[in-house]
Amino acid sequence: MSPPADASSPLGRLLEPAEWAAAGIPLLRDPRDVVRGLYERHRPTRETAVVAVLDQEERVRASASFARRSTPVDGWVFRNALLAQLRRVIPHDLRRRTPVHTAVLLYCRDGGEGWTEEDGAWMWGLRDACTLHGLRCGAYITLTACGWQVLGEGRGGRQPNAGRASAVNSVVNGGHGPHSANGAETAYTANGHGGVEFLRRAASL
Repeated sequence: MSPPADASSPLGRLLEPAEWAAAGIPLLRDPRDVVRGLYERHRPTRETAVVAVLDQEERVRASASFARRSTPVDGWVFRNALLAQLRRVIPHDLRRRTPVHTAVLLYCRDGGEGWTEEDGAWMWGLRDACTLHGLRCGAYITLTACGWQVLGEGRGGRQPNAGRASAVNSVVNGGHGPHSANGAETAYTANGHGGVEFLRRAASL
């Protein structure tokens, strides 16, 4: 039996499928609806991550999309990127004893539906970012040319898929809009609930 990976090493900052399954990640009631909603909001291209914060009814409270830089696969790097996006779009819930919001991650990539080390690093990053922002860690979803897949659950579908590439935007629901960073352009649109959504161009890692 091989010894456990060192968490200080990039190889240790990823989660294997069995570890993810044992983490007690809550199941989405309607993953198809969540995936379609995030896809329509952000139109992610390959190597684009979409992180979303859901309320208890699985409504999107805030979301952001960003492109991954060409960096080594490392959960610590991914954690920092996710945490930076979460801090921009919604206040932390660290004062609550029990998280009331759940963060999910949709990642658009090449390859098949099966787990990869890159997926494991994103899982590690999502779990750690949620802990540091007072959120419940939710589903990790891949979007490939074959369709979408909720890793660890075996649920998926053919549409949408990574073949439907389009422009990427960052979306934040009303009341928690971030300041423009690095000269990013900001636009506004009604969200249908009497508030405002902030549409920001995707920020790079």
